[in-house]
Amino acid sequence: MKKDEPIAQAAVTQDASALIDDRIKELGDWRGEMLGHIRTLIRQADPEVVEQWKWRGVPVWSHAGILCTGETYKSVVKMTFAQGAALEDPAGLFNASLEGNTRRAIDVHEGEKLDEKALEALIKSAVALNLSRAAARRKPAK
Repeated sequence: MKKDEPIAQAAVTQDASALIDDRIKELGDWRGEMLGHIRTLIRQADPEVVEQWKWRGVPVWSHAGILCTGETYKSVVKMTFAQGAALEDPAGLFNASLEGNTRRAIDVHEGEKLDEKALEALIKSAVALNLSRAAARRKPAK
């Protein structure tokens, strides 16, 4: 296969899913549990989500573009929403990367609980934004 040949989406998703599984297991602490929980919530909010593995080991969830990433650090699990600045956040989940024009993030520390309903709404909003932007790109110019 040539370097620039497209790979079947199912194979990419399957491989990425396995890599995410491995990351969750390898962490072996609260961060792995939280990453697994976040993954479950994303999949529940958007059953059509595509899992990817990018940038040398970052779980990425996409639907018509990147929704969010799931990064793990020593003291935090970070969900970075690619288009977070364009999303309504009435519950105030975004608590990191607030200074940028595009991204917004949610940092989760050990022992913290996620507002699952608010997170589900945020994920659905990110999907809707990506889909609307994709539809706008497909419209012919007048």
